[in-house]
Amino acid sequence: MRSFTLFCAVQAVALCYAKTEAPSFVVDYENDRFLKDGQPFRYISGSLHYARVPSALWKDRMMKMKAMGLNALQTVIPWNFHQPNYPKDSSHTTRFSGDQDLGKFIDTAHEVGLLVLLRPGPYICAEWENGGFPAWLTSNTSIKVRTSEPGYLSEVTRWMNILLPVIKPRLYANGGPVIMVQVENEYGSFPACDHVYIDYLYNLIRKALGDDVVIYSTDGPSERMISCGSSKDIFTTIDFGPGGSDPMNQFNVLRAYQPKGPLVNSELYSGWLDHWGSPHAHVSTAAIVTTLKALLAIESVSFSMYMAEGGTNFGFWNGANSPAYGPQPTSYDYDAPISESGRYHPDKYMAIRNTITANPSQPHTHRTTSL
Repeated sequence: MRSFTLFCAVQAVALCYAKTEAPSFVVDYENDRFLKDGQPFRYISGSLHYARVPSALWKDRMMKMKAMGLNALQTVIPWNFHQPNYPKDSSHTTRFSGDQDLGKFIDTAHEVGLLVLLRPGPYICAEWENGGFPAWLTSNTSIKVRTSEPGYLSEVTRWMNILLPVIKPRLYANGGPVIMVQVENEYGSFPACDHVYIDYLYNLIRKALGDDVVIYSTDGPSERMISCGSSKDIFTTIDFGPGGSDPMNQFNVLRAYQPKGPLVNSELYSGWLDHWGSPHAHVSTAAIVTTLKALLAIESVSFSMYMAEGGTNFGFWNGANSPAYGPQPTSYDYDAPISESGRYHPDKYMAIRNTITANPSQPHTHRTTSL
């Protein structure tokens, strides 16, 4: 009886410790997986850009994402959306209210039950005006953007020192939903290949947010893109669209650079962007479902669909592609599973939902919400 009582007491202490242990989200490189609170975890995410959806509709869109089977969302943070004017006085020229209330957006995701992956740039691409760079920054011809040029780093540091304190209390380790923060965006596609710059950004973010968040990069699946876009301290991910080939063909390129750790596609294209004067883009549901099934069959894979909902380029925030000038229209519908107006795509939404929820090994963080 005494030994049984002692055993029960030890078990009670263990249970008490488990309940009070701080939340954690880490990369388990040795076993090719993420660990969330010590348990193997796969995230299935979708992109939702708060700058392209009115704040009154954020919760609606997030609930539809959760109902589709997603357990996380990914969003970009456009610098020029928050600091359109030169920040002589940061307290008055940085906008974090209304539709620009990033903190509220993250808090709403937490309320709905979605984890959050943030892409603060400073360059974000995303077919957004000037790639997220403020006009006052790029009009200064002495500044060399996306490099370690001192004038550029000074402005980036000033911006990040305002932005990152908004994020820190919302990290998963601090009781919030933010599990990962990205460095730059597809930097390997930029000719500079400046590792001093990438390492500077990493250290800037790490110093501000601490060790309890995964810092990652995203690049196309080529040796040059991956090696230029990441560094030894950064968790490396790639992006690629749906297609007939085995996803491991792309992931093997990543494995040559990062031999261990979970495999991540940070931009699985659920649709595609539109250009002025061209027909609305379309990516077939069948192609997406085929790729989803292939990704879900690989236990070590997590991914984020770009986009879950595209939304709208309000004002003049639509960007353009180059070198052949190709401007985007006001609509950023993207042929995504949730349309620009918030409606379900006629067949794509349910096909994605059924594919995700049919996967028996999917480690959900929640039960799929009913429609």
